[in-house]
Amino acid sequence: MMPPVIRDNLDYLLWGNLAQGEPGGLLLTALLSLAAAVAASLLGLALGVALRMGPPRLQAALAGVTALLRAIPVLMLIFWCYFLLPLLFGVDIPGIATVILALALIHAAYLGQTVLSGLDAVGRGQWQAGLALGFSRWQTLRALILPQALRIMLPSFVNQWISLLKDSSLAYIVGVAEFTFVATQVNNREQVYPLEVFAAIAVGYLLLCGALQLAGHLAGRRWRPLT
Repeated sequence: MMPPVIRDNLDYLLWGNLAQGEPGGLLLTALLSLAAAVAASLLGLALGVALRMGPPRLQAALAGVTALLRAIPVLMLIFWCYFLLPLLFGVDIPGIATVILALALIHAAYLGQTVLSGLDAVGRGQWQAGLALGFSRWQTLRALILPQALRIMLPSFVNQWISLLKDSSLAYIVGVAEFTFVATQVNNREQVYPLEVFAAIAVGYLLLCGALQLAGHLAGRRWRPLT
């Protein structure tokens, strides 16, 4: 049975002030995480390919940037993006955009290493076969290597997306009305139901992470090569 405090605030917890054009709650968490995950995946894919096939100087520079991003706490990068970007560019950047940027950069650094490992996991014979067929290195990468490497990388990508989803809760620190933020507002207003409210937070993230894990499992089964 749903606790009264959750039932009375369910709409606000699920989608915030959507009726006034301001999505929030669990809906905003899902949208925020989706945008950051897409950006992180594209950046990570480009980073991994550049680390494998770029010129030595570019590889060294990207390796340094990757190491720096992996060493920075997510919360610190969110603060940097939120406070420094408006000063650098002289424009008011929405908190949601800064959080998406911070999450995308941090997780792209991890995904780049995943892509690099996935490319290395494909046997050298595949590269040699593509070159023997007259393909260039980039054609070999696109036609032969990446399709195999992506199958290998999928579980690691799903794990990183789940980590990103949980990291999105840090958006509350800059006032973004995601799920943790609105649930904390409900708790502060009611004051006597902290167990019920924070249990609802746990259930919400469990459902989102479970759905993401299930989607990854189904994609992995469908993508499995025929034997």
